[in-house]
Order: sequence, then structure tokens, then C-alpha cells
Amino acid sequence: MKTNIRHLFLIIILLSINLFVYSQNKLLTIDDIVTNRSIYPQGLKQIQWIDSTENYCYVASNILLKGSPLSSKTDTLLNLDRINSEFQKLHIETLINFPNIVKVTDGTVYFIHKNTLYIYDLNTHAFKSLNKYIKDAKNIDMEKFNYNIAYTYENNLYIAIKGKPIKITNDNNKDIVNGQAVHRNEFGIKKGTFWSPKSNYLAYYRMDQSMVTDYPIVNIEERPAKCEPIKYPMAGMKSHHVNIGVYDLKNQKTTFLETGEPLDQYLTNVTWSPDEKYIYVAILNREQNEMKLNKYDVLSGTFVSTLFTEKNDKYIEPLNGPEFLTDNSSRFIWQSQRDGYNHLYLYDGNGKLISQLTQGEWVVTDFLGFNRQSTKAFYIATTQSPLERQIYSVDVKTKATMQLTNEKGTHTGELSPNYQYIMDTYSSSTVPLKIDMLSWSGKITQNAYKAEDPLKEYKMPETVVFTIKADDNKTDLYCRMIKPKDFNQNNKYPVILYVYGGPHAQLITESWLSGAGLFLNYLAQNGYIVFTIDNRGSSYRGRDFEQAIFHNLGDLEIKDQMKGIEYLKRLSYVDPERIGVHGWSYGGFMAINLMLKHPEVFKVGVAGGPVIDWKYYEVMYGERYMGTPDNNPEGYKNANLLNNVKNLKGKLMLI
Repeated sequence: MKTNIRHLFLIIILLSINLFVYSQNKLLTIDDIVTNRSIYPQGLKQIQWIDSTENYCYVASNILLKGSPLSSKTDTLLNLDRINSEFQKLHIETLINFPNIVKVTDGTVYFIHKNTLYIYDLNTHAFKSLNKYIKDAKNIDMEKFNYNIAYTYENNLYIAIKGKPIKITNDNNKDIVNGQAVHRNEFGIKKGTFWSPKSNYLAYYRMDQSMVTDYPIVNIEERPAKCEPIKYPMAGMKSHHVNIGVYDLKNQKTTFLETGEPLDQYLTNVTWSPDEKYIYVAILNREQNEMKLNKYDVLSGTFVSTLFTEKNDKYIEPLNGPEFLTDNSSRFIWQSQRDGYNHLYLYDGNGKLISQLTQGEWVVTDFLGFNRQSTKAFYIATTQSPLERQIYSVDVKTKATMQLTNEKGTHTGELSPNYQYIMDTYSSSTVPLKIDMLSWSGKITQNAYKAEDPLKEYKMPETVVFTIKADDNKTDLYCRMIKPKDFNQNNKYPVILYVYGGPHAQLITESWLSGAGLFLNYLAQNGYIVFTIDNRGSSYRGRDFEQAIFHNLGDLEIKDQMKGIEYLKRLSYVDPERIGVHGWSYGGFMAINLMLKHPEVFKVGVAGGPVIDWKYYEVMYGERYMGTPDNNPEGYKNANLLNNVKNLKGKLMLI
């Protein structure tokens, strides 16, 4: 009897092993990557904190659920059937999926459906519309006190108040644009309207681009095709002029800030004071080497003072406005790279530096906020590794820091409305996605979600991350190699170098798939070594690492990429006669540049959306890194790919 049980046990083990091996034999397809959502890590839909509470909510199976950082239990708040029942009573078209949630309070749910804002009372089950905006509205920005909605239509700005549209601007000249992002979305600018903290005012950008030359764009959707020019200021040419209006909802009047001249300066990081009396604007000169944080009076628009000035012999790039403490004082935190790495600085309301809160050869990547008493500030940084993002707190008075997350990976965080908890969402090379609720001390009070491995049935290639030295023999360059399926070091494999190489990007991270994405793994499954290197000029390694390419784009980056090629050629399993390169945007520029400067190395290349000649690129980005064609003619000449076309030997696909 014991022998039969033993045999049965062995059979079960063998069947399990065979099933496991079989289940990991699937390979990625292009159709999978484009259409199969199940192979991507799944999270909790619309997860957010419930206003003024310590609880959170999310949507699952078209049900809005409430969770707690202290319990695994969930409660149903609202389901799609209930919403559709109310819609049917009002003869409104029913929904297939749960609508987009605007805000959830302890007793109400606010959501938008077809340009209408609805409110549902969870206690009385009362349902009504609060506000609506026109169907063709863009740049929608809602304040959450009275639920007024700012939006743009064509080039003008409107506010919807209880369903009634109020026209804030009345510019018939299409070259005057109101309420939209300016400066081509550089300097951290993501929108063009800014509600005041108590929603009594709306600040907005007004951009005059009449002096900018037209650039022809062909609309091929028309029959016949139609030329529709856009305004595109190129490096060294005339740029648009911007100012900032402040609309007073009570008096229905607009006041413009007296931001002064020159008119082609950059107005960035518009920030309200907590008491709504002042607006702060980080003003950057056209050369982008001097920034002034200016303070303006809201009622009159007059300039009050310059709190401080920052200068750099290369460039300054303000990406974040002042973050005011929650203790009703005028103190604020400012982010700056002035010591070589992005760190937090504490200022008083007059612009006097109180202290530098964080310091070290690492980068603060995000500021999360304060506790209720403003004794602690929370932030995300690369302290452990340039590839990781961990959450920290710093004592505003003593500057003592505490690491709140310890799992290796890339973390993001959101503070709860009652300042008691942090929602920590992260992934790593081994964790697809995880959401934990943390206390201030970093203790995990509740695991809200842990995603299953969406690729467990696929035979995924091996990925390794390591460093090599740049040509100065001291700078570490991070590399990622995805090896072909069924890798055998006795074989010879072709290589695809996947490249970006420019500022504001980091391709290699301690995150799911090491930041590679599925397409690169698909290429590896088809027999290629896929290699990537983050060269000097890329992000999150400090100011000097990024600024190393200043005024000479495509030189140092190429040298660093070629150090990677040298490393590959020393490997016995690399076929040096079959090396290709692929990249998009800045990566397209790099792909062509590599083929032209090292035609003996690269057999094929695919370059998507490349910059060919930087003098045709836009003012803000182009001049930050290259200056103008007049003051840096040699740099523009060296970076112009047309000057080296004669060197092309391999096959190039240009997209």
C-alpha cells in the first residue's frame, strides 16, 4: 500500500512538472503586445483616497468598493446597475462601464459622463447633475469646492457655472490662445489654467504667437489634402509672448500680472499662496541660464518682490513650483539642482533660505507633501540606486530622514487626506505591481493589491542589468541585456541596440521587465540580443551627468553607446557582423548618428521621428541644450546629420 502511494505521489509530481514546463512555452506575438491587455500587469481601477478620510476606493467588476488601510475587508459603495437605473429614469443613455470618478467623499460620489458632472448621495440615493460643459470643450479643469469647470473652446477660455457657460476671454485673433499650456509643455507645464486654493479665482496663460512664423502641416484626412499651418518657433527665431491673467469669479473681472520684459521670457510653475493673496511665478530668461522666483499681488497684478535668483553657466530648468507647508505659514519647499543634484530647500515667505533639507549624490524625483503639522515632508528619491525610487520622510526642523519603503523597486506614493497614511504603488524586476498602505513609520498596515505575474505562461527571455565604465574610466553607465530564448553561449547572436540617449529619459530601471517593455522582449524571443545603455545626458544621475552634452548633442552620447558596443564585441556569443540599432525621437537622432559615425559597425537601423538638423527644432528644448545657431554654429554643424549622409553603408528605415 505504501509503495502504491509513493508511486502515485511521484506521478503527480511528474505531471505537475510537465504542466509547469508546458505552461511556460508560450511566446509573445505582435498581436499580443498590441491587443492583449492580460499580459500587462493589472492594477486597481480608479484607485483613490476618499476625501477627508483615511479610507480609499476603487472600481472592480463595475462596482465602486471602499477599503481601509487597517483591514482587508471591503464595502460596496455604488454599482453600475444603480447608476444605469437612475439614468433610465432621466432618459439618459446607459453605461457599459463604470464612469470616470471625479471625487468620493464619505457620503457622495462625483463622476462625469458625456460632459456632465453628476453627484450621487450614498445615504439618500439622491441623484442629480451639478454642472456641464460643451461637447467640444478641451483642457477641462474642475475645482472641487463649487465644481465650476474651466475649459477652452478653440482659442478662448470659458467657465461652466451650474451648467451655464461664462466666456472669460474674447479673442477673435486665432494667434491669441487662452487657457492652454504654453512654451510647448516644457518646464513642467502640463496645463494652462490654475484654480486658487479656495476657488475664488482662476489664473490662466494668455499666449500671443502672432510673431511666430507659420509651419505647414498637411491634413491628409481632407479630400483633397489641405494645408493647415501651425505656429512652431524654431531655435534662434522669434518666440511667442506669454502673460498671466487672473479672473475674479465674484467681480467677474480679469487682472493681468505685471511680469515685465523681455516679452519672450518663460513664465513657469505658476503657484498660488494658500491665502489666495499672491501668485508666484518662476521666470526664466530666453537663454535659460537665470531664473527668478517672483511674487505678484493678486488683486492688482503688481510685482511684489523677487524672492531669490538662480543662475547656471549652462542652463536652469525649473520643473516644480513652491510647495507651501500645511501649518498656515508662508514657508515653502523649493526643488533645485544648485548643488549638482535635485534636492529640497526650505524658505520663508520673504525668500530667505532656512535650510537645505536633503543632501547627497542622489536625486529627489518627486515631492509628496507634508503631515498635518508640517513637521515632516515626504518625497521620493534615488538614494539606494539611480535605478530605484524609494519613499522617504524628512523632519523639517532637524533634517532627520527616514526611509519608509524597503522593497527593492520603483515606488510612487500618495498621502491620505487625513495625513495618516501613504498609498505605495510599486513594481520591480520580480514584482509586476503591488499596492501597500503605509503608516508614517513605513510599516505596511495593509496590502491592498498584489498583481499576478501576467507572463507566467510565457517563456520569457533572461534580462540582466549591469554597469560598464565610460571613457573617463570612472563614470558608471547602466546597461540592460535581454538574451534570446533558449540562450546558448556557444552560439553567435545578432544584436539590436535600442537607444534613446537624451535628457528627461531613463530606459533602465528597477521596475517590471527592468523598464524594457514587451516589444523588446518579443525581439529577444525571435533570436536577438537586445542591448540598451543609458548614456551621459540621460536623467536621474545629477546635473553634471545630464549637462555633459550641453551645446554638442550627439557627441558624448555616441561615445558612451560605443563603449557598450565594445563590451558586446568582447563577448564570445555576439556576432559583430550583425549589429543593428533602433530608436525613436531623440533615439531616432541617435540611431542615424550611430550609423553615420560608425558605418562599419551597424548593418541596419530603424529611426523613428528623428531630429535631423537641430536648427529646425523648437525654441525651448533646442536652445536649452544647443543654444542658438548664431551663438553655437559649430555645435549645430556637428549635430546636423545631413553633413554625414555620405557615410551611410547599412540599410536604414527612416520613419
